[in-house]
Amino acid sequence: MSELKYKLLALDMDGTLLNDNHEITQETAKWIQIAIRRGVHVCLSTGRAVFHAMPYAVQLGLETPMVTVNGSEVWKAPHDLHIRHLMDPALIRTMQEIGEKYNSWYWAYSVEELFNRERWTENIEDLEWLKFGFNTEDDEVRHQIMMELQQLGGLQMTNSSPVNIEINPAGISKASGVAEVCKLLGIEMSEVVAVGDSLNDLAVIEAVGLGVAMGNAQEQVKEAADLIVASNNDDGIVEVIREHILKGE
Repeated sequence: MSELKYKLLALDMDGTLLNDNHEITQETAKWIQIAIRRGVHVCLSTGRAVFHAMPYAVQLGLETPMVTVNGSEVWKAPHDLHIRHLMDPALIRTMQEIGEKYNSWYWAYSVEELFNRERWTENIEDLEWLKFGFNTEDDEVRHQIMMELQQLGGLQMTNSSPVNIEINPAGISKASGVAEVCKLLGIEMSEVVAVGDSLNDLAVIEAVGLGVAMGNAQEQVKEAADLIVASNNDDGIVEVIREHILKGE
């Protein structure tokens, strides 16, 4: 068996690994296991916090590094933290005020839990913050929020769906997270396949050896990708593994 060109498969979760029922199909799980047996590292690369990603890592039996909260955390292995990038609590308070000003739904991940507009905390300064998000169907409101965020500076802004905005510390993305994973594994970014569907996948899709957009991906992601596969409801991940990672094996 020849050595594989790609040694790491970095998988976004929502809209990519998971179908619209938030499940990993049997076929996708089967091919991930085949890839692992062939020596491919499989890494979850998600906007979710670790406590919302871990059940799926357990389901797949993954013991490899993980990128969570859009790169704000990188894990050497489940429950073994490698690096964490925190947000200034003052910025969290400002963004919450912006959410209230525009009557927008908002949420934020602290290290310990997920808060949202209906279940917020007054102890902002006492917590360690990883990510803030806004969600609104109103394009004009979303644009106004974006403008205010840009004036704050020092933020990395993406999305995980066309109607939300996700904010991480400047320079922190799934690309920076996967680069850390590569260091841990002793491989190059050129040996990575990254798969995703949203703007929070854009940086990593552009940075790796093979950047893959799901069939259901946002248009900007499709334009940046080297390859477009089937949708998350049609086992696009299987196509990536079978046709592009293990092809010819």
